[in-house]
Amino acid sequence: MARIGVFVCHCGENIARTVDVKKVVDAAAQLPGVAVASDYRYMCSEPGQRMIADTIRENRLTGLVVAACSPQMHEKTFRRAAASAGLNPYLVEMANIREHCSWVHENRDEATAKAIDIVSMMVAKVRQDEPLSSVKVPVTCRALVIGGGISGIEAALSIADSGVEVVLVEKEPSIGGHMAQLGETFPTLDCSQCILTPKMVEAAQHPNIRLMTYAEVEKLDGFVGNFKATIRRKARYVDADLCTGCGACLEKCPVKKVPSAFDENLGPRTAIYRPFPQAVPNKPVIDAAACLKLTKDACGICSKVCPTGAIKYDDAASVITEDFGAVIVATGYDVLAAAEFGEYGYGKYADVVTSLQFERMESASGPTGGKIIRPSDGAEPRSIVFIQCCGSRDEARGRPYCSKICCMYTAKHAMLYKHKVHDGQAYVFYIDVRAGGKNYEEFVRRAVEKDSALYLRGRVSHVYREGGKLVVKGVDTLAGEAVEVKADLVVLATAVTPRAGAVALAQTLGISYDTYGFYSEVHPKLRPVETSKAGVYLAGACSAPRDIPDAVASGAAAAAKALSILSAETLEREPTVARVNDATCVHCGNCIAACPYDAIEDFEVRDRAGNLIKVIARVNESVCQGCGVCVALCRSKSIDLAGFNDRQIYSQIDALSAW
Repeated sequence: MARIGVFVCHCGENIARTVDVKKVVDAAAQLPGVAVASDYRYMCSEPGQRMIADTIRENRLTGLVVAACSPQMHEKTFRRAAASAGLNPYLVEMANIREHCSWVHENRDEATAKAIDIVSMMVAKVRQDEPLSSVKVPVTCRALVIGGGISGIEAALSIADSGVEVVLVEKEPSIGGHMAQLGETFPTLDCSQCILTPKMVEAAQHPNIRLMTYAEVEKLDGFVGNFKATIRRKARYVDADLCTGCGACLEKCPVKKVPSAFDENLGPRTAIYRPFPQAVPNKPVIDAAACLKLTKDACGICSKVCPTGAIKYDDAASVITEDFGAVIVATGYDVLAAAEFGEYGYGKYADVVTSLQFERMESASGPTGGKIIRPSDGAEPRSIVFIQCCGSRDEARGRPYCSKICCMYTAKHAMLYKHKVHDGQAYVFYIDVRAGGKNYEEFVRRAVEKDSALYLRGRVSHVYREGGKLVVKGVDTLAGEAVEVKADLVVLATAVTPRAGAVALAQTLGISYDTYGFYSEVHPKLRPVETSKAGVYLAGACSAPRDIPDAVASGAAAAAKALSILSAETLEREPTVARVNDATCVHCGNCIAACPYDAIEDFEVRDRAGNLIKVIARVNESVCQGCGVCVALCRSKSIDLAGFNDRQIYSQIDALSAW
């Protein structure tokens, strides 16, 4: 016989202000199977949980309904309280009378009646509930981090410092990401390389981290705790084990005018190269498309001057497969191609550059040695115009979102320009300034007030050349008049976009992404680093534009989530998974084709002699997320979702119609 306890929470005034809690308790006490019903102001508090546990013991309850807030908030809280009293935690149901009732109604009588209906439905379901056991999954205690920018490095170090092995995969020849391209960082203006390089070196030297640079993840199979990743290592044509990084090959290489992607094509590099002086690993790679030996079977000088014989012209890409328990995606961002801004003259006028190109100019390790110049003639610009929101907050170009970092780095650029060109004048065209962060607003004020950058609120319509100057035509909406500024250099703050290939990688990993190609988290507030695929986490700007502090914080958060899986030999998961009735399954294949998590596969039923009897569908409980798609599509009604079978659902409908 069912003995159900109903506990109604006031939630301070969140529920009690709109719902008559006493009436709900009195109505619940009359429901079939209810042995006790009571209320409390804060049921989730320690006294409230203790009251629930004591009542379970004293009244030998067989089920529990807590009428309170969303299960998303406190279902686990009340399940733990029930388990502490010896009740199976999956015999606990929550009736959401806050979000589904009190918060969406104003009429007290109507809200109370609805709350009674919701409670009666959950009581009916509890009467049909059965004890469930959590799914136990073995765990491979290794982590894969995809992306070697600052967030990926932080995630890898956080996991490795906990004693867990990490494989850090980076598609470029060196780790470091975009942060390695920066000269100085806001709001402290400290040297980017000075704070990044120690982290890079620490990651390379950490005994629990294995770097795989110049490599990409091609495939990810398996499920949480038991992933199998296929990684392609591109041909470097240099044996990293033999190479000492002496640099003799770089000095002697005759191909010296290959545009440097790291320097945003402002400077040249050789065919055999390191992306930047502080690269980690500090070993060169050969650009096969530019190397005379590989394209024309000529030259071969680098092999002749190499003292260790590390040059391998016959090198080829290789594919390896590794096992992991958790995956962190930290692939970073790109910036919108400035060629989209024809009205600003990018690509037509050499003196119109992007913000990243300006970063490389002002960096001491950049192509100009830290000197700000006009690319057209190498002269020092006496006036400079920064144009904000190039592609950001621009519905016409399909990117209505804010890129977050542009206001801050533009203020930084204006400061650095004035520090290096004392008598120069900086202009900033902006829509509005968004400086959300510690000491960020003060930083922008410093650019305006101390460094005398002239901020003009308005958009730029056109940039054209007149004589030796660039004329920037815009509007000052505060003054209410059109503006023309003659400048030597124009810098475009182009939008932050997802990394090239982000959508293809998302499809490879089986995670979701938004309209723009950024990866989607399960919940932006409550689960900001988790994806829809259990065991795969997000770090850094792959999910949204982020500054360095946010990227580092999300890397550490993703590591903490990964360690919650990797810290145990087995993983316990919710038992709310699909189950197939072997006797009635007709193997139509609908469920296999529809499952978004690839949790259903063919299963051969054989007799004792090994003869095939039939093929049916079988659910891998370790992968299933309990979405219910297969239940809806099963033609033979052979699939049920544990905790939500037909009997339980129909009992709720019957209770609602009978009350």
